[in-house]
Amino acid sequence: MELGGLVRALRAEGPRDGEQPPPRALPPAEEILLQLGPLISEGAAPVRDLGALVEAAQGQWLFGGLSPATLGELVAALNDYAAPPKQEQDAADPPSKDGADAATAERAAEVGSVLLHLLAKLEAAKTQESLGVPVVGPILSRVMGPIYIFAATHIEERPWTNARSQSVAQELLALLVQAGGCGTVAEFLRGKDEDEEGRFAAVMGLLKQELTKDTWKRNPATKHVFSWTLPHVTRPWLSHYLERVLPPSLLISDDYQEENKILGVRCLHHIILNVPAADLCQFNRAQVVYHALYNHLYSREAPLIQAVLRCLLDLLPILERAQRQQTQGRPASPCDEVLRLVLTHMEAEHRLALRRVYARSLPAFVQRLGILIVRHLKRLERVILGYLEVCDGPEEEARLGILETLQCTIEHAWPRMPCRLPVLLKALLRMIWDVHTDHGSTPELVKAALLQGATECLILLDHCSGGQVKVLLEGVYSSCEENRVWECIRKVQENT
Repeated sequence: MELGGLVRALRAEGPRDGEQPPPRALPPAEEILLQLGPLISEGAAPVRDLGALVEAAQGQWLFGGLSPATLGELVAALNDYAAPPKQEQDAADPPSKDGADAATAERAAEVGSVLLHLLAKLEAAKTQESLGVPVVGPILSRVMGPIYIFAATHIEERPWTNARSQSVAQELLALLVQAGGCGTVAEFLRGKDEDEEGRFAAVMGLLKQELTKDTWKRNPATKHVFSWTLPHVTRPWLSHYLERVLPPSLLISDDYQEENKILGVRCLHHIILNVPAADLCQFNRAQVVYHALYNHLYSREAPLIQAVLRCLLDLLPILERAQRQQTQGRPASPCDEVLRLVLTHMEAEHRLALRRVYARSLPAFVQRLGILIVRHLKRLERVILGYLEVCDGPEEEARLGILETLQCTIEHAWPRMPCRLPVLLKALLRMIWDVHTDHGSTPELVKAALLQGATECLILLDHCSGGQVKVLLEGVYSSCEENRVWECIRKVQENT
């Protein structure tokens, strides 16, 4: 039977005026789908024909006697048809392909429409007496993984998507979650409770072949599907899939392109936060992750350094706990190693973006080391003095971060502060004067925050030096004519 005639016949299958029309001799659905499958890659016409066929067909004809494998292969063919153009594995600068990406978005919208009709038919077939869950369940299990990957590929703004394809993908994902009996994407992937297995294993099984060293860059969507999916699987479920998610995260983070490095580091960070420390330390996994992150600290890109430092701050406690269990005493820790390298880079750094990233991260390292920060005081002092001298723009993020670092350092290493009082006092007073005389674009709120931070540092220095700051500032306090500067000194003098 010709396809157009078949669609008309299927549409005539429905009841009219309460009467069932006489049955027609229709070919088996599996035979038709097997014929359509290989044609999908040839153009849009077979996809439209398939959409019309699925929309017109009754559930009994479409799914009765249909092999789940056949429908799974058909959905996979649709997925391939709507996939972004393949790239060369080592192409550093792929050629512009705006036209190809626009065509991909249109194909995705058409395929998404077909899959929406298919899922709606499967949902309706669950309630039919002749089909029900025993027939529909295996088919759904087979097609849910490929449909999810299609939706995740096109759900966010990418070069190969447009508003229509994103909208279809969002609608499709919502219907897929509903068909799985779940309320959220996270439940769909991980299961509703710890004892229930979700579809994450099936999704990773489909992605496995595309997440190898030789294949992961050929499909530009693969890394985004993986990185979009991973955050939905959290503790305690993620530990069950550690062997599946850790290698691709390391692989993506080890790329030469900054975008991929950041993507991989974010995936590693999610794993660190959601996998028990014991599992991470097993087989030396935590050390492998640490060395991968540590190598990124030699980068000159601020977004990457920021992502790496955040990730390391959550990984270091795990490494140090394992180290304490293996050794006695207080040997140099990974935190010492990281801070030593960061301070070395900070001393010579002149790019404001990197100075801000380093300065924002430094207080957390001081807090992490506590009294052991005394191991780094000489170099840390040079960094603090150098950063207090330089204005870094309207928001003064570097100076504010360094003032917070100085406060933490005084609180933790106060016995070592009196000998450093002359240089620190001079640097803080110079900064207060610079802020007071600054007539640039720095907002008043930022200036107030800088002056407040400097004042708190002076008060802490006074406490740990037995009141020496009050004595040294006495002459300035009695003769200062600048209100802002005088107010800062007054707070120090009157503090008890």
